[in-house]
Amino acid sequence: MRRRAPEVRSSPRGAPRDARVAGTPLRGPRAAECGPWIPSISAFTRVFDALCAGMSGVGRREFIALLAGAAAPLLLWPLAARAQQRFKIGLLDTGVGAAFAVPFTRKLVELGYVEGRNVVIERKSAEGNLERLKDLAEDLVRQQVDVIVTAGTPAGFAAKKATSTVPIVFGAISDPVGVGLVASLARPGGNATGNSLMAPDLSAKRLDILHTLAPGISRFAILWDSSNPGMAARVRETKIAADQSRVLLHTVGPRNLDELNAAFAELLSARPDALLVTAEAFTRRYLSRIIDFAISNKIPAMFEDSEYVEAGGLMSYGPDYKAVFEKAAIFVDKILKGAKPADLPVEQPTKFELVINLKTAKALGLEVPPQLLALADRVIE
Repeated sequence: MRRRAPEVRSSPRGAPRDARVAGTPLRGPRAAECGPWIPSISAFTRVFDALCAGMSGVGRREFIALLAGAAAPLLLWPLAARAQQRFKIGLLDTGVGAAFAVPFTRKLVELGYVEGRNVVIERKSAEGNLERLKDLAEDLVRQQVDVIVTAGTPAGFAAKKATSTVPIVFGAISDPVGVGLVASLARPGGNATGNSLMAPDLSAKRLDILHTLAPGISRFAILWDSSNPGMAARVRETKIAADQSRVLLHTVGPRNLDELNAAFAELLSARPDALLVTAEAFTRRYLSRIIDFAISNKIPAMFEDSEYVEAGGLMSYGPDYKAVFEKAAIFVDKILKGAKPADLPVEQPTKFELVINLKTAKALGLEVPPQLLALADRVIE
């Protein structure tokens, strides 16, 4: 009997002939369920042994080194691809401006995110016009940014209303729990986390500093933007501190320039011994007017941000805002590396600074006590 020549197989046993011709190896009737055929380690070993047959020890080592060098780029490619990935970050600013963007972007560079190289930053600022925030937030969502970073409570609200899926980092927000933007500080839930500016006894500390400056103070006033829901908690906290200190507190909450001028007239009628001014987009926008009013009427003013003092305000006590905005960049870094906002606790400030402007004190006819100067982190002369 004449024997049949053995069939040459280009695929594993059991693969249909059409599959072999097409070059799509299968493994029998259930191959479609089991996925494509992958050669076993033993198959690779046999091929390797065949290639190395007849080589000397030195030649074999050189061949192995050559294979390793050729395979390395393939193994490292996924890591290199991630390193070259360009992320898109959206900045939504109520009106804080460079005070927010500069320290934030500087920290991003330290973390390896260089604008124009591996990150694109889309900047949107309402410039104090809160009505623009809704459209600006929706525009960032349409641009498919990887994360939205907000400055100011109104910007935080706008971002949350615009998306429930894009991660949101509060660069600086007054009271995210109190206004309902997160469930709690420890477990924010949802798609947002970041920095809260609320800290225990902060308002009481500001009143104590003013008392140290001028012990005879008995009537305070606080100027804030009443259209900003994030500041409502700040005002309540200040009222509690005033009651505990047994001093009177008068509040004025202008929302535009006309109301600010009316607030000035109201303050002149109330004749406060000192003025507290909140740090927010509205007071930044009209800062020079507020400072001029306080100095021309000999009213000592306490601010929350050192930039107000650098602009001519008397003094400030509050969080180190540069450190706060740098923390926002750290949040972004974690999220871009795969962390979920819901799992990242909201952080509160731990570093505070007292800044005093001696030139303004002189213009007000005040002599700053030595013990207060000793407490100051920075003195502007």
